[in-house]
Amino acid sequence: MTTVSNNTSNSYLDSLKGANGAKEKTDAEKAGALTQADFFALLTQQLAFQDPTKPVENDQMIAQMTNFTMADGISSLNSNFKDFASSMDSNQALQASSLVGRTVRVSSDQMPFDGTNMAVGSTEVPANTSLLTVKIYNAAGALVRSEPAESPPSGKFDFAWDGNNDAGEALPKGMYTVKVEATVNGKTEALPTSSYVPVTSVTLGKGTGDMTLNLFGLGAKKLTDILEIAAG
Repeated sequence: MTTVSNNTSNSYLDSLKGANGAKEKTDAEKAGALTQADFFALLTQQLAFQDPTKPVENDQMIAQMTNFTMADGISSLNSNFKDFASSMDSNQALQASSLVGRTVRVSSDQMPFDGTNMAVGSTEVPANTSLLTVKIYNAAGALVRSEPAESPPSGKFDFAWDGNNDAGEALPKGMYTVKVEATVNGKTEALPTSSYVPVTSVTLGKGTGDMTLNLFGLGAKKLTDILEIAAG
């Protein structure tokens, strides 16, 4: 078991900048929409065929024009919001798809081992920790590896497992459970863990909330569940 240092690139998703070149569509371009020209043509016809004994009053005409302007403005605003939402969906889909093949860190006590590469995990070490012990368990719940670290520095602590047991024997690929215990001010406590795993694919839903990243060994995770993106 070794401690590893990972340079992260959490700004990776922010590197994709620029607006999408989507065409702006107004309601007037849609079939059956009432344009300003149509409105004023109808208003002119109304004035031409009005009852001479009961002409349209100014306040009534102003009210009609105001109502149309407000309705047209609200319709345009809704259209702009829809275009913006569509742009955000497309942008997030592009960002998520660019993560395929990258290694990300998610909160989990499950550590998939592919039989070849080191399995890497992480924890947060409290201040005044005198002893930290990383324990690896197989699918049957048996302890297969225990690695202590004396006086570890506080803060984020990464560790890597080579796939061997305490006797130095290589273990088969599969899913393992990692538990970390810390002795803090003389008391032993369990620490939360997270795992570094590669992204195998991205599943796109109807909206950004339905978008998921499929991780090796851990299944589907939301984009918001990603704690860190490893460099490289």
